Amino acid sequence: MTVANSVSMSQSIAGRYAQAVFEIAKESGGLDDLARQTADLDAALTESDALRELISSPKYSRDDQARAIAAVSDRMGLSPVLGNTLRLMASNRRLFVLPQLIRALQDRIAQERGEVTAEVTSAVALSDDQQNRLKQTLAEKSGKTVKLNTRVDETLIGGMIVKLGSQMIDSSVRSKLASLQNVMKEVG
Repeated sequence: MTVANSVSMSQSIAGRYAQAVFEIAKESGGLDDLARQTADLDAALTESDALRELISSPKYSRDDQARAIAAVSDRMGLSPVLGNTLRLMASNRRLFVLPQLIRALQDRIAQERGEVTAEVTSAVALSDDQQNRLKQTLAEKSGKTVKLNTRVDETLIGGMIVKLGSQMIDSSVRSKLASLQNVMKEVG
């Protein structure tokens, strides 16, 4: 099996679980809670080496994974729907798709709310005012509520790169210097 097929299969598995959880949460009016819990679960997965190992290591049995994920769910105060889904995933040896489940849930919730996330990479950290102006500009262009996911990359020298959906705007100094270098090669 190729890596692309493996990724596609993981996304498909996660997508089915995510759709079920999303639909139940939506019907019960629990999307706000689901959004918060999904963010908390994402943060826990990012911060905890032990949790990442639990979901990906074959050394843990189904029962070990189920007990551990039940404890994590209870400790985090996850809704019965999300907690039971994680337990089911553990019993089916599908916890390895947890990162894709989180992404799929976040995407469905954002789509339901009319939100879009812009990936912003800047040479220096953006101030609150700069972030607010960027959100407002992107919201006017997209017609949606925009959330920013920012990171700093000093190698850009100056400016920023903004990815919004399939569009990318690269106003970095590094990119402009590379373009100028290409033009100079063509001339000389």
